[in-house]
Amino acid sequence: MPGLKLVALRALAASSAIFFLTAAAAAAPEEPMLLVAKRQFEDPIYGSTIVLARPVQGGGHVGFIVNKPTKMSLSELFPGHEPSKKVADPLFLGGTVDMNLVFALVEEHGSRKDGSIRIAPDLFLAFETQAVDRIIESESDHARFFLGMVVWRPGQLDDELDRGLWYVDEPEAKLVLRRKTDGLWEELLLRLEARANTI
Repeated sequence: MPGLKLVALRALAASSAIFFLTAAAAAAPEEPMLLVAKRQFEDPIYGSTIVLARPVQGGGHVGFIVNKPTKMSLSELFPGHEPSKKVADPLFLGGTVDMNLVFALVEEHGSRKDGSIRIAPDLFLAFETQAVDRIIESESDHARFFLGMVVWRPGQLDDELDRGLWYVDEPEAKLVLRRKTDGLWEELLLRLEARANTI
């Protein structure tokens, strides 16, 4: 009964995700950032990545890798859910924490009332099952779906920035949700290297 196992995992809404994302929602409004891995960041997961990150209470950060599509689709994950079969885009690897959960990033101007949290200008994150389902059913054309997320402990991202592992840029919804991510890291890297060399 693998279907029941998936439903159970999904319904759990893992405690670590709820903890970090509740902390993100409660955090003082600080600027989100788009992190672009530098060439020297040689890591099997985070090398060549672009990560949308946001501070949480206590000095930590949460984020989602936006340029790592998987070979899995929503219809494979939820074969009995008809709206999932209509989503052509693959699921993306959001990070290595809570990879049994599906998260949705959705573009929205204004505010939302479905429990989603604002993670960047015009971008909201849904992590509760009902909100994700509703986005799959009615807003999938301007959303991206992720398995897992990135979590930095307090001070951890600051240390990575001090070590020169990331470029920091402004997040833009159109870029974060770009359908084709092939070459996106290289494009941003060249732009940010050129900017760094002119400062």
